Amino acid sequence: MSKLFSSIKIRGLELKNRIAVSPMCQYSSNNGMPNDWHLVHLGSRAVGGAGLVFTEATAVSPEGRISPDDAGIWNDEQENAYKGITSFIKSQNSVPGIQLAHAGRKASTFSPWKGSGEVTPEKGGWQTIAPSAVPFSDKYPSPREMSVEDIKLVIDQFCQAAKRSLNAGFEIIELHFAHGYLCHEFLSPISNKRTDNYGGSLENRCRFTIELTKAVRKIIPDSMPLFVRISASDWTEGGWDIDQSVQLANWLKDVGVDLIDCSSGGNVSNAKIPLEPGYQVPFAQKIKKEVNILTGGVGLITTAEQAEQIITKEQADIVLLAREMLRDPYWPMHAAKKLNVELTDFPNQYLRAK
Repeated sequence: MSKLFSSIKIRGLELKNRIAVSPMCQYSSNNGMPNDWHLVHLGSRAVGGAGLVFTEATAVSPEGRISPDDAGIWNDEQENAYKGITSFIKSQNSVPGIQLAHAGRKASTFSPWKGSGEVTPEKGGWQTIAPSAVPFSDKYPSPREMSVEDIKLVIDQFCQAAKRSLNAGFEIIELHFAHGYLCHEFLSPISNKRTDNYGGSLENRCRFTIELTKAVRKIIPDSMPLFVRISASDWTEGGWDIDQSVQLANWLKDVGVDLIDCSSGGNVSNAKIPLEPGYQVPFAQKIKKEVNILTGGVGLITTAEQAEQIITKEQADIVLLAREMLRDPYWPMHAAKKLNVELTDFPNQYLRAK
């Protein structure tokens, strides 16, 4: 029996397998609106057999977008546009998940194929915010240091986005605390130079993310799973690391988080990251073991055998695939064949090719 294709129950929700489509920015929105591209992109991965399909990092405010072309869920129009997408994903026996995000000091930048670095106000950019007035690099915008009122506003924006996500039909919410975006910026001493209650000690640097998580958890039903994606390491001496991640995971578990999605990096422009297959899986394994919480493994997971081993060896509870899913939307179908798994919910429309 394949462990990768076994179901998993998280609170009141059951995933048919342990394969998730990782959040991947598409840079294809106008004024934050999801459109036909998102329907086809996300829908085809659901058709392909993934048990969980995440949207891209979805901004909780216009200023929270990475680029002017990012998707968002801060108004009624966006909320309504997602309903057709979530409905289709569910029709394929898959679970629609949304990753809620704020880009912080890494906002107001170009989509990858349009350029790099800062988008100025003249070209549609905006003033960025961060825990401290420290830019990501000399090519990025100079952020304004957030006041306590700003912090409260962003927490409320996440809460409002969570309410809209429920209305739009999403069944899992993931909070984006990784990759050098706003929440990660608060966590890391490299980007957080504050001297108030939101900076300095580990507890203070984690305060914003814990308050935010508690607020969102109060809004969503008890039956709804709540995930958090973290960068388990800055890959830089004196930065955020796995030991701090373990402590954060303990605190997040205490306030109702169900799964830690373990990524890394993104907060230091010149970090040396040792890229190799499954290079982040040890983070998921350590947090799973030491915190006794569900974890997700992500990062250069490409083969069925590799994914099966991660689940079988209990290094993580789910695997999240990104670029491999871009190459092959039907990766789960192909993985099932390699692992001799007979899929019982193969799309009727595609049976002739089975």
